[in-house]
Amino acid sequence: MNERYSRQILFRDIGAQGQAKLLNSRVLLVGCGALGASHAEMLVRAGVGKIRLVDRDFVEFTNLQRQTLFSETDAKERLPKAIAAQKRLTEINSDIQIEAVVADVNRSNIEDLIKNCDLILDGTDNFQTRYLVNDACIKHSKTWIYGAAVSGYGATMTVVPNKTPCLRCIFDEMPNAGSAPTCDTAGVIMPIISTISAVQVVEALKILTGNFDKLHRSLIQFDIWENDWRKIKLGLPNSDCQTCGERNFIFLDGEEQESFTTLCGRDAVQILPSSPTLIDLAELAEKLKNITDVKQNEYLIRLNIDDYELTVFSDARAIIRGTDNAAIARSIYAKYIGS
Repeated sequence: MNERYSRQILFRDIGAQGQAKLLNSRVLLVGCGALGASHAEMLVRAGVGKIRLVDRDFVEFTNLQRQTLFSETDAKERLPKAIAAQKRLTEINSDIQIEAVVADVNRSNIEDLIKNCDLILDGTDNFQTRYLVNDACIKHSKTWIYGAAVSGYGATMTVVPNKTPCLRCIFDEMPNAGSAPTCDTAGVIMPIISTISAVQVVEALKILTGNFDKLHRSLIQFDIWENDWRKIKLGLPNSDCQTCGERNFIFLDGEEQESFTTLCGRDAVQILPSSPTLIDLAELAEKLKNITDVKQNEYLIRLNIDDYELTVFSDARAIIRGTDNAAIARSIYAKYIGS
């Protein structure tokens, strides 16, 4: 066994057998922001053998206060978070297989993303994606660990299909858009990120090493600034739950998803193509150079038109900054990128 893990192997509940299980595990991290970056680093250092990172966004200077895998160079180059995280994690542990996926997690790809994964960790920043992950994991009997952190508050729970309540058992209705605080509207401090991530990752280590009896089986809530924490014990799944009781996967199997997402607090809208596609970034950049200055790397192109900044990815997604109006963002997308 690699000497790298010797101190972890000395931990009685993991040992050499548990370490071997970790090395043979595959984990999906949904989101590479503050929570996701923390999850990824701890799992890579612990020796989880295969990690799939998926994130739709790129690194910005505002991320550096709490997203531990990224550097000023990543922000200057606007590297996609999944790519920047992969590069840094490979430097930490070159024996781990790290797959970076630059994509929006949605109905078209979530089932493929969780395929062959032993566990899914939530590192996202919105309930729409969490309810989608919950649907997919319940449908395919995949364990996942919910986590959220904003301001000085955070919460987490572990969802084991058919054994524990799922996300909709506890939170039946998704919060209305704009009703819940976000890091971009209420701020966030690093200690709550570290706290929630630590609880999520230790649950992951228990699951991956077979220590299921050690799971906390609770909804845990922290207010780290007010020195308050609560542990609400969870019972059995709710038989009336639309997801795990009725197996009605409305977030996964509903009507065609919206083609846009308003990024709360960022004065920006993400536009999705009408169908999954790939575009030639170099060709698009060449075309747009006739209009304005275009900055590019192998993962995205960026340009400013009037009062708007456009960032376009190879999967034809675009983030339009300078408006939170979806109609305006769609119009800009159609005009410069295509329908």
